[in-house]
Amino acid sequence: MTNTLILIPSRMAATRLPGKPLLKINDLSIISHVFKKAEETKIGKVVVAAEDQEILDDVKKNGGHGILTNKNHKTGTDRIYEAYKKLDLKNIDYILNLQGDEPNIDKKDIINLNNLAVKNNSEIGTLAAKIKDNQMLIDKNVVKVQTEKNLEKGNFSKAINFSRENLSNLNNNIYHHIGIYLYQVNVLEKFVRLNQTKNEIQNKLEQLRALDNDLKISVALAESSSIGVDTEEDYLAIKKIMEYKR
Repeated sequence: MTNTLILIPSRMAATRLPGKPLLKINDLSIISHVFKKAEETKIGKVVVAAEDQEILDDVKKNGGHGILTNKNHKTGTDRIYEAYKKLDLKNIDYILNLQGDEPNIDKKDIINLNNLAVKNNSEIGTLAAKIKDNQMLIDKNVVKVQTEKNLEKGNFSKAINFSRENLSNLNNNIYHHIGIYLYQVNVLEKFVRLNQTKNEIQNKLEQLRALDNDLKISVALAESSSIGVDTEEDYLAIKKIMEYKR
């Protein structure tokens, strides 16, 4: 039996949209939407790792669990590692880092990622979706991933590069990266001890630290392309979509 712990990093001090975890969609905060989606996967225990007590209060009010973390972390991965150590849980094989600002991520994609990673004994697993709108290729808010092979349902392909720039001139294996990571516990421990690389800092993409240090990232195809809430425009767009589906 392989055990996965889902950790959701969250903080109020987002640069482009401060306070976004507590913005409401259908009368529920964004962070609580993500927590409930994670619980619906039934993969394992779900905990929000937050640097702000108001986030934890909201999660608890909506039936979730959270843990308070240091305010000085450089990345969300550092935050989830602190939470993992504080929780002191035994027999955890994988830690799933689920972004707290993607409330419409499909639970089936999360389940599929976990199943594929366990089956393939992957060091690090993540998701990517097909790009259906060419505008996404030039949008620097959309992270793109280049893979070794075409992504197909039920298979992994090795990540070659991640970028905010347009990668379409490289080859056809360019996808919209979805910010979810599944780490083997020992690989996560190794990753957080590595220094941030120049590549990572310049591009503001911590997954480049893994590639720069020869850690293999396996990419699975997501059926749907979730929207991360980084700006007011993102929030209004996803609010409209989710409230229409209700």
